[in-house]
Amino acid sequence: MTIRAILQGKSQDIISIAADAYVADAVALLAEKRIGALPVLEDGRIVGIFSERDVIYCLASAGADAVGKTVGEVMTSPAVDTTRDMPVLSALSLMTRRRIRHLPVVESGKLIGFVSIGDLVKYRIERIESEASALRDYIQS
Repeated sequence: MTIRAILQGKSQDIISIAADAYVADAVALLAEKRIGALPVLEDGRIVGIFSERDVIYCLASAGADAVGKTVGEVMTSPAVDTTRDMPVLSALSLMTRRRIRHLPVVESGKLIGFVSIGDLVKYRIERIESEASALRDYIQS
């Protein structure tokens, strides 16, 4: 089980934002798409992650002026990333250790996917349920 399997089940559309976009625009995009984080790209390369946490930290330090800052000023950088060949359990472990909920999937320096901890947990639960069902069928036959 690798990240490749997760990506195969997801849409290939990656919602992202540029580092020079305003925080207000990034927040509006998060709300519109009902997502928790955006990869921040420059020339197709990931330079950071802008998440709900970044919004909170920015609001705490800058108050109402936060919305006028650029994403590049407040994003989490560098982004912790992975490859599509990383095992799902390793990715879950990495996310737990680093206390992050989103992983950009990078190949040759370019962003090719974006997975959340929810994507990984859902896939893992589906696999466990499938294995349990197969074992029940085996025992009953």
